[in-house]
Amino acid sequence: MKTIVRKLLLASALAASTFAFAQADKVVMGVSIPAATHGWTGGVVYWANHTKTELEKQYPGIKVVVKTAGSTAEQANQIQDMHTVNKINTLVILPMESAPLTQPVMQLKNKDVFVTVVDRGLTDTNAQSAYVAGDNPGFGKVSAEYMVKAMGGKGDLVILRGMPTVIDNERVDSFNAVIKANPGMKVLDAKFGNWNRDDAFKVMQDYLTRFKKIDAVWASDDDMAVGVQKAIQQAKRTDIKLVIGGAGSKDYVKKVMDGDPIVTANVTYAPSMIADAMKLTAESRVKGSKMPATTIIPSILITKENAAKFYFKDSPY
Repeated sequence: MKTIVRKLLLASALAASTFAFAQADKVVMGVSIPAATHGWTGGVVYWANHTKTELEKQYPGIKVVVKTAGSTAEQANQIQDMHTVNKINTLVILPMESAPLTQPVMQLKNKDVFVTVVDRGLTDTNAQSAYVAGDNPGFGKVSAEYMVKAMGGKGDLVILRGMPTVIDNERVDSFNAVIKANPGMKVLDAKFGNWNRDDAFKVMQDYLTRFKKIDAVWASDDDMAVGVQKAIQQAKRTDIKLVIGGAGSKDYVKKVMDGDPIVTANVTYAPSMIADAMKLTAESRVKGSKMPATTIIPSILITKENAAKFYFKDSPY
């Protein structure tokens, strides 16, 4: 009897394995991501290509096509080309912008392409099959709570927003909710820095010209924090006591570790989430299992006490 059961189990496992390999042969996954125009997206590109190699080794027969785009229009054309030319039936996309990409992605989904949207949510969730992202409301909330505590509940601050996306709205709304609950804190202005060092430098120059006293800056991104600090240094301003970026770049985690006087904390938002999204999607498609509609990766406050856990010297970001 034991022998019969063992044979049945082996047969079942073989059948499952055969099914998985058969499914893998049918999976053509397109991965559409922004080009490496700044550190965080550089990390995204690194992890996407690394995971492509890993998945094609793990699931013989699966094909993964990674494309990078330098603009929203290019990305919209790119995903259509991947469907026409590469015959993709699965798409993992980190949109450049939310609104302009919603309709192009919806068109693919209507053609039976399984769509996993990463990080920057679309304006219509019907355009996606699954969503994988960091905890954007948590990202803003954790940053604001730390800023309030570090400033003793008092101070004038400026905000640098990212790009016009759903995730930026979520971050800023959560940040502002905490600040509004602390009447001693005042937001002087909030402008888009496009998650870009040069753009952030220009925005911060404008703030420094218009406001003679700024106590703190929420840069909301480590690349923008670089531009912010450069502008502060060039203006030789000494009134700014705190600059909080975000996303856990190794340079800024190192600043926290080393006890930088104005960069005393950071918040996680790892570019490796593209790898998580690709792996979850591939497993679901190959095995025929249901993928969770939403997967959220928590945002964690990085301080000098725990920074060593988040510092990866060999990481590209």
